[in-house]
Amino acid sequence: MINTTFYARRLHSLVGLLALGGFLMEHILTNASALGGAEALNGKLAMMELIPKPIFLGLEIGAVAIPFLFHAIYGIYICMQAKNNPTKYGYLNNWNFAFQRWTAWFLLVFLVWHVGYLRCYVKGVLGTPITYELIQSYVTSSPIVFVLYLIGMLAAIFHFTNGIATFLMTWGVVKGPRAQKTAGLLSMMLCAALSLVTIAFMVSYFVPMH
Repeated sequence: MINTTFYARRLHSLVGLLALGGFLMEHILTNASALGGAEALNGKLAMMELIPKPIFLGLEIGAVAIPFLFHAIYGIYICMQAKNNPTKYGYLNNWNFAFQRWTAWFLLVFLVWHVGYLRCYVKGVLGTPITYELIQSYVTSSPIVFVLYLIGMLAAIFHFTNGIATFLMTWGVVKGPRAQKTAGLLSMMLCAALSLVTIAFMVSYFVPMH
């Protein structure tokens, strides 16, 4: 008899690492060009617009939307079964386990808001292209919007980087306490690096460019 849970959990971790992790990395690297000003970011965004619309839409649906829906729906199932106990057993792994679930719930709401507004409504319905000026006016329009976006990005980064460590453990790539501890440490170092880059490019929208 096929153990569906075994394979579903591994597919869930694989989708999170490759499809959604790849999308997050591309998102961060593209937005990081905002540190170079409007011309730099608009140049990156213009390059993406060169991709034929049917191909781009197919990539959005096949490589992002469908994997996200699977990861989200099965992730909800996992979260509903999870028993978070970081205060009872205050080990680092327990806290990471709890934060992985907490960030999942937050990201579910955040991404519906983010994708629904910018991608579906602003770009899809209104036909307004996403530009440096649009993003700048949006994230600087309200402290609440800025804080929610910053928390959303940092939550996504933690969820992804901590997911790398759990992926390596789930798939048996790293075995034993020492190897698993090293994987966890490296994933948190990557988390810190990506977080610093994200904070830098988001704060840069408030700095006048000359």
